[in-house]
Amino acid sequence: MRRFALILVALAAAAAANAGEKPEDTRVLDALMGKKLDYGEGVWQDFRPSMKTLYHSGRPSWGYWAVRDGQYCSQWPPSSLWACYDIELTENGVRFVGEKGDTSTGVYVD
Repeated sequence: MRRFALILVALAAAAAANAGEKPEDTRVLDALMGKKLDYGEGVWQDFRPSMKTLYHSGRPSWGYWAVRDGQYCSQWPPSSLWACYDIELTENGVRFVGEKGDTSTGVYVD
């Protein structure tokens, strides 16, 4: 009985943690978390569940990623600034759209 009560408490805590999450945030998380995108010409990006991201364009660059108000946001040390982008799901990947309409499209890598 005690085990059952602990399970119920754990489930309630998980539900409460997700209660503030917007549907758009879930869509972005599902599109990126644990995924790798290929941007072409040897450039790729890996989105870790730890919210770290590895961008490779000739050399590796580690940063952080987050989801805020339905947007993908990234921070690349040593800068402390975050840049956020709208995302559009494509047939086989994701298109990032900047605030000035600039785009970058990645294709999922298996």
